[in-house]
Amino acid sequence: MKLNYKNSPTKTPDHDMFNEAEQAVRASREAYETYSDLTLNARREIFTAICNKIAPHVATIAEKELEETGFGNVNDKIIKLVLALSKTPGVEYLTTEVITGDSGMTLYEYSPYGVICAIHPSTNPSATLINNVLGMLAAGNVVINIPHPRCIGVSMYVTKLINEAIFETCRIENLVITLSKSAKSIADEIINHPDVSLIVATGGRSMNKRALQSSKRVIAAGKANPVAIVDETADIAKAAKDIVDGATFDHNSMCITEKNIVLVDEILPDFVKEIKKQNVYYVEKEQEIFQLAKATLKQNLTMNRTLQGKSANEILTSANITCNRKINLIVVKVFKEHPFVTEEMLMPLVPLVTEKTFEEALETALFMEQGLRHTAIIHSQSIPRMNKAAKIMQTSIFIKNGSSLAGIGLNGEDKTSFTIANISGEGVTSARDFARKRSCTMTDGFSIR
Repeated sequence: MKLNYKNSPTKTPDHDMFNEAEQAVRASREAYETYSDLTLNARREIFTAICNKIAPHVATIAEKELEETGFGNVNDKIIKLVLALSKTPGVEYLTTEVITGDSGMTLYEYSPYGVICAIHPSTNPSATLINNVLGMLAAGNVVINIPHPRCIGVSMYVTKLINEAIFETCRIENLVITLSKSAKSIADEIINHPDVSLIVATGGRSMNKRALQSSKRVIAAGKANPVAIVDETADIAKAAKDIVDGATFDHNSMCITEKNIVLVDEILPDFVKEIKKQNVYYVEKEQEIFQLAKATLKQNLTMNRTLQGKSANEILTSANITCNRKINLIVVKVFKEHPFVTEEMLMPLVPLVTEKTFEEALETALFMEQGLRHTAIIHSQSIPRMNKAAKIMQTSIFIKNGSSLAGIGLNGEDKTSFTIANISGEGVTSARDFARKRSCTMTDGFSIR
């Protein structure tokens, strides 16, 4: 499918043309045939052009995202967008490995899949789209995005900017297509289309299930319930600040941020003292716990999504709890089987459980994380304990003595990724994960006698 730009580098495709799966895939396939002829340097130029195009619009994108989804806050959304633009790995991650010997040489190189179907969440729609598109294009692919129904508008706005940057750089159309509808029938057709070679599903239990049922290669990022362990050897003040920083970021609407805390008993008084310095509303009275549960949980004990990503003060108001000061986070002391623990609460309300020993705390942390293998955090000065926790938790992201945000590159050394593939096992994804690894062998040319 050829779109008419009328010689204008600022015009982009009318995405209403791509409501049907067959049209979208055909346009993507044609674009890939042209894109596959470009050099690595050309991909670098496109990567840079996209970042430069989007950078001046991050505040607008953040505002549009908040308006459309209704959760989180603008400042933290801007931080996520800047992270995606500044710390997403590109072509430099596609490093060729070489093995040489007396009989010849083998190259292990990365080649594109072709057309990728990328399914996006409502929690980080813009940052995930930018992050994935940059990595996928760097690996030489083209992308069809299926946005979450709650954020189609902002996803299409970001895609428009991306397509403008691409067209201005290389005059190729349709490298990135975002559907204007998220109908299951269209998604199923794209997922199972023979010209789609890779499915990248970020969040959304039903969409992940659909993707995993296909015969394609699937990179799947699923549900999370991150837990922070704090033992008696930890720097309590730092642990408290790190946990609050993570659990309050974008009103705790991200899958990676702290959703549970488990402490060794003896440090509870000091820990509570320190979190209160961070504008935390600490709850241990049964009546207030009941009020919060009634407001934030439905009758089936799942999260009340009308409060997803709302501020701590809004949650307290909904629970009819009076608080006349600005609150960043609500921490509730409960037993480990409480629904606040077992349900992923995508809001600035975090349950706290205490255990007598580190060993018991680690066992409880394993229970809290529920085998999702996503994210865990430990605050301790004991190296053997940190190593033991990492080995037992087996999460895709494991943070030692820091905020969960270090796991996506914020105030940490890691690269930025908003697709944490805990289901399929890739963990923090990059351009390398969006490419095939090919073995190219050349012999010395002599026959064996």
